[in-house]
Amino acid sequence: MIDKTWGSAAEAVADIPDGASLAVGGFGLSGNPIALIEALLAQGTSDLSIVSNNCGVDDWGLGILLNAKRIRKMTSSYVGENKEFERQFLSGELELELTPQGTLAEKLRAGGSGIAAFYTQTGVGTQVAEGGLPRRYAADGSIAVASPVKDVRAFDVSGTPRDYVLEEAIVTDFALVHALKGDRHGNLVFNKAARNFNPLAAMAGRVCIAQVEELLEPGELEADSIHLPGIYVHRIVEVGSDIEKRIERRTVSVAQAAAREMPEGA
Repeated sequence: MIDKTWGSAAEAVADIPDGASLAVGGFGLSGNPIALIEALLAQGTSDLSIVSNNCGVDDWGLGILLNAKRIRKMTSSYVGENKEFERQFLSGELELELTPQGTLAEKLRAGGSGIAAFYTQTGVGTQVAEGGLPRRYAADGSIAVASPVKDVRAFDVSGTPRDYVLEEAIVTDFALVHALKGDRHGNLVFNKAARNFNPLAAMAGRVCIAQVEELLEPGELEADSIHLPGIYVHRIVEVGSDIEKRIERRTVSVAQAAAREMPEGA
């Protein structure tokens, strides 16, 4: 039997070297593989190039690696919830490759599917295709590294010529993901919104490490319920269902807020 289980998050990430590239699941704070991220922080790995939808917040998710200055480059679609990210980027300490969200998802999926590149309409007529988007600033505020010009071609779609921009797939050295359930063969099931970028990140990593809340035996997962087959997963660690999960923005309706503020008996 192929048993992909590892004893701890620390053991599972121990061979991730300085300078490695990582695809990391999560959207905001939903589905963050926090146990694996904390293990990576604890072992001191640095100079990382990370592909993830965002970089967490200042004190959670990938933000803890960022605060420790362990990240050299981020490839993301959204970075607006992290003040330290803004500071490092504008001061020239961090490289950023901004990528449209759907394009980022497809770049990860394509990488995991053996597709080298693809054409998409997203970004045509913008700096995404035309180049010049700042990737790294110099200390004086000038642009030290800018995005390159990308190939744009016209294709006939339903008889109408349209421009498309070439986007290269993403393949990383490792992937870190979080799932609700997994079995010893690496088959994974994700919980609702936590599914987000996790399956795509898993596909893109040459070595995928998954933390799961519940570890099951092979055959205990209903075949039709499996979201990601074990072929993409190489290591699996059980972290338990009581692992901390933070909410990025807690909101309530106006009526609920008023009810909470109303004194008893009013």
